[in-house]
Amino acid sequence: MLTKRQNLLETIQGGHPDRYVNCHEAFAFIIDPILTHIGGFAYTMKPGETVMNQWGVTVTFPKGCAGPLPIHSNGLAALKDITKWRETVRAPRIVYPPEVWATAKAQADAVDRKEQFVAAFMAPGIFEKINYLMGMEPAMVAFYEEPEAMHELFDFMADWELAYAKELMKYIKPDLVFHHDDFGTQYSSFFSPEMFQEFFVPVYKKVYGYFKEQGCLIVHHSDSYVANLIPSMIEMGIDIHQGTIHTNNLPELVKTYGGQISFMGGIDNSIVDREDWTHESIAAQIKKVCDEIPPKYFLPCTSMGGPDCSYPGVYDAVCEEIEKYNKKRFSLT
Repeated sequence: MLTKRQNLLETIQGGHPDRYVNCHEAFAFIIDPILTHIGGFAYTMKPGETVMNQWGVTVTFPKGCAGPLPIHSNGLAALKDITKWRETVRAPRIVYPPEVWATAKAQADAVDRKEQFVAAFMAPGIFEKINYLMGMEPAMVAFYEEPEAMHELFDFMADWELAYAKELMKYIKPDLVFHHDDFGTQYSSFFSPEMFQEFFVPVYKKVYGYFKEQGCLIVHHSDSYVANLIPSMIEMGIDIHQGTIHTNNLPELVKTYGGQISFMGGIDNSIVDREDWTHESIAAQIKKVCDEIPPKYFLPCTSMGGPDCSYPGVYDAVCEEIEKYNKKRFSLT
C-alpha cells in the first residue's frame, strides 16, 4: 500500500494511485510565526474577537460564522485611496530570530516526509490582502480606474510574499505550499481571463516560481468558480487547485486539464457542511462524485481551505466516509 505522500504523487502525476487521496491526509500543516504574529486569521482568533492585524486591518470573528472577516465600514478601511498606497500600506515584519521559529521548525522536523508533505500555509493571498485593506468594491473598481496603482500594489505584495517564502525555506523547508486566494463567487470568477492574465499571472509566477525552484508542490485554494481561469493557473505553476466546487463541472475539468493540473474538491461545504448533516448524506455525495471521476488528477475533499468545517464533526465524517469508500472500491484491508 502506498504511503499518503506516494499516493498523492501517483494521483497528480497520472500514475497508479491505489486509492483516492483522502482530503488533506498527505499534508502536515505548519503554522509559522510570521502568520501568527500578523494575527487576524482563523488560526489566531477565537469567535467573538475583534482585532487589528499587523497590516492595520480591523478583523472580526463573529460567533456562528465560519471564520473572521475584515471590517471596512465607519471609516475603518486601512487603505482608503489606492493612489496613496505607498504612504499608507506598511507590511508586517518578516524576519525573526531563530528562536521565534523554534516551535515551527520542531514540528517540521518531526514530520515523516516519506509519509506526508511538510506543508507551509500562506493566507490570505495577494488579492485577498488588498481586499482586506480596501474592501471588495473599492478594490474591484481600482482595477478599472487606477490600474497603474493596482499593478504597483500587486508587485509590492508579491515581493513581500517572496521574502516570506525565503524565510519559510530557511527554517522549515516545506515540500508543499498551501496558498489561499479566492478568485470568484460560486458561479463566476471575479475577473475576466484577460484581466486575470494581466494582473495575477506575473506576480504569482514570481512567488510560485521561487517555491518550485526549491522543489515544492503548489496547492492553491480558491473555493469558487475558476473554470475559465484554469489555463492561467497552470501557467502560474499551480499543481493542485484545492476547493474545486461543483459549479466548475469537475469531471470536465479533469478530462480537459488532467496531466497539467489536478483538482481537489467535489465535496462542497455548501452541500455537506450543514447543521443537519448525517453520515448518510455525506457518503451519498462522496459516492456521487467518486463514481463519476477516477482517481487520476482528482482528490476528493471538502471545499474549505483546510482540514476544518463550519459544523462540528463534518470534516471527520467526510474523511471516515472516503476511507469506507476506498476500502469498498479498491478492496483495501
